[in-house]
Amino acid sequence: MTEIRNGVMFNAYPDSIGNKLSDTIKVLQMPEFEDVFSLFYILPTFFNSDLDRGFSIIDYNFNQELVSKEDLKALAALRIMLKFDIVLNHLSVASPQFKDMLQYGKASKYKDFFIDWNQFWYGHGELADNGVIIPDAKHLNKLFMRKSGLPILKVIFPDGTEKPYWNTFYQEIKYQPIAIGDLSNLNISEKIAVAICETMNAAIATQQDFRTLNLGAHEIYKDQILAIIEKKRSYLGQMDVNAKSPLVWEFYKETLQKVRSYGCNVLRLDAFAYLHKEVGQTNFFNSPGTWDYLERINKIAQENELQLLPEIHAEYGLHLHDEVAAKGYVIYDFFLPGLTIHALEKGTNKALLKWANEIVTKNYTTVNMLGCHDGIPVLDLKGKEVQGVYQVGLLADKEIEEIMDTIIARGGRVKNLYDPSGKKISYYQVNATFYSALGESDQKLVLARAIQLFMPGTPQIWYLDLFAGKNNHEAADHGGSGGHKEINRTTLSLEEIKKSLATPIVLKQLKLLRLRNTNVAFTGKMAIAETAEQELDISWIEGSNSVRLKADLSSYKFEITIIGTDEKEVLNF
Repeated sequence: MTEIRNGVMFNAYPDSIGNKLSDTIKVLQMPEFEDVFSLFYILPTFFNSDLDRGFSIIDYNFNQELVSKEDLKALAALRIMLKFDIVLNHLSVASPQFKDMLQYGKASKYKDFFIDWNQFWYGHGELADNGVIIPDAKHLNKLFMRKSGLPILKVIFPDGTEKPYWNTFYQEIKYQPIAIGDLSNLNISEKIAVAICETMNAAIATQQDFRTLNLGAHEIYKDQILAIIEKKRSYLGQMDVNAKSPLVWEFYKETLQKVRSYGCNVLRLDAFAYLHKEVGQTNFFNSPGTWDYLERINKIAQENELQLLPEIHAEYGLHLHDEVAAKGYVIYDFFLPGLTIHALEKGTNKALLKWANEIVTKNYTTVNMLGCHDGIPVLDLKGKEVQGVYQVGLLADKEIEEIMDTIIARGGRVKNLYDPSGKKISYYQVNATFYSALGESDQKLVLARAIQLFMPGTPQIWYLDLFAGKNNHEAADHGGSGGHKEINRTTLSLEEIKKSLATPIVLKQLKLLRLRNTNVAFTGKMAIAETAEQELDISWIEGSNSVRLKADLSSYKFEITIIGTDEKEVLNF
């Protein structure tokens, strides 16, 4: 089976640079990028999708507007391994499977492919006036919510029936304007039809709740008018799949074969911890169901020579990362971004080195990062009460809040979690570019990059951080329900890239990345020396080759000493 190389991984959307994937490849082909990257994590707008910037998959065919077979040949020529996503928990409302179910209802081949909320909870809750079963409190209180309210989307079938389906993540319902012809069965005059259309369409255009409008003399037609509007609505949504359906596992098998045919080496399992659902258990990483599904998908991966990378966000105190690693899986180091910011802002190595030593001692295999397509994780750093015993986090709650306050003061945005009633119960992540999170300090960002590269694991590099991207508040303000994430997804032109290659902050990072990607010492063992709290002294040693980082966390200055068989070089930053 393919293993993740001990190299550096680039991370971007197909259109993060220029207009399509071929533009990013042009950048990777530049002399300045020679030997810088061994892997490329291409985010899922590579496939056909319609929401959440790629994570609402329609199907796993090429998005032909952004990607071509020639692109894959060019990446292969650069000897760059590929990492893709499979979104295990959900598919788009526009997927062939969901559309078939909506069209044919009970006669659909895919009638059990998705989760009918009321059918799932039948006998375990009460039917509310809106036609949705509210689970009993003992079940409802166990649900882990990613948005306000129940995780459902109500859809209308051709026969007029409306059913709620499980929808953990994003959704949008779009209402279309009505025309005079839509009201033909009401037996009203054209003048009245025009007036009704104008009133309703104005509300639809301004996203008002048209259900609350008083139509005055035309109120007697309201129920019929509302039914007409509802029938014309369209959806965007990430619909949870029913992993108890054999067809879902046939789909997974076909998908893994397909991505392997594209040259995929590493497969990230997005949202896998939400996949297993059972009455009486939480809907997030319950046991043993989640493990059973993970082992099942891993067998398919092994048949296709794919290395799995399960994606999971949870408090450190839960120690789910321990469990995943103990079963032989690579884990995402979602702890490093917050720990790095804490180390640089507070001038202390304590929490960072505690985590580094844990990785080494427990022999974790990790992929680490600073910034990414999502946000800077903070929930992950927390402690957690487990079976009545509080398990400490990597940082205290007060320290985490200080990190959040600092990033928010520098223009970041916050993503929260909710309880079933819609009440906020916890913060989840902060959205900002890593450069802006560090106060747009060149020296801090370069040192942060050095720290990342000297930590254990495969370093994953978000394209915008490499080019010192700043918070994009305009994009965040106009990004809809997921707009907070757009603050860190600015598209860079080829001209902007070329200009940035003359700046010290980019050139220094490229120099560090090339060292990390090519020096054999990083295939050896890590050694952490005793230092004062405001210093770092980390070495990697393989035979007669070594690299050593010595840094001052208060001044942000550092040096790297490189020793080979017959040479020694000291780089000052």
